[in-house]
Amino acid sequence: MTLAPRGWAAHLLHTWFHELGPADWFGGSDAVDALLERRFARYWHALRQRPAREFLTNSDLALASVLLFDQIPRNLFRDNPRAFASDPLARSITHGALDRGWHRLMSSDEVQFLAMPLMHSEDVLDQQICCRIFARRVSGALSFARNHRAMIERFGRFPHRNEVLGRETTAKEQRAIEAGFSW
Repeated sequence: MTLAPRGWAAHLLHTWFHELGPADWFGGSDAVDALLERRFARYWHALRQRPAREFLTNSDLALASVLLFDQIPRNLFRDNPRAFASDPLARSITHGALDRGWHRLMSSDEVQFLAMPLMHSEDVLDQQICCRIFARRVSGALSFARNHRAMIERFGRFPHRNEVLGRETTAKEQRAIEAGFSW
C-alpha cells in the first residue's frame, strides 16, 4: 500500500519555495521554526516511520518528503538529537528520486533541497554524489557542499554534531569547529 498524494505535500512545497526563501532556509529564526512546527510537525510525527517507497510515487511527493524528513526536524528540534532522527529516511527518498531521474526536471532550488540529505550524511559516498549533483545543478552552493565533504573525508563525521549526539570531540575536531565548520 502506498500513500496517496496528500495536501500536506503541496502545502509544504508552497510554504518552503514560495513563502520562505534563502534567508529563512539558512538563517534560522524562532518565527520560521514556529511556523514550520505549527504547519508540519504533526506530519513528521505521523509519517517518519513509513518506508521510503511510499514517498516515491511522484517527484513532488518525494521532494516534499525530503523536506519533511531532512529540513523540518532541523527546525523543530534544534540542539536535540531528534533533529537527525529521520535522516536515513530522507536519504533513502533522495536516492530513490535520483534513481528515477526526477532531479533533471527540478529547479536549482528544488535540486538543492532534494540533495541536501546527502550533504547532511556522514557517509563519504553520499557526500561525493552530493558534490557531483551540486557541480551540475547547484553550482552557486558547490563550495558549501565541498566543505561538508571535506569534514567527512577528514573526520568521518560532522564534529559540530558531537555535543548534541553525546559524542566526544577530539582536539582536531574542536579546531575545525572553531574555524567555522559548524553549520
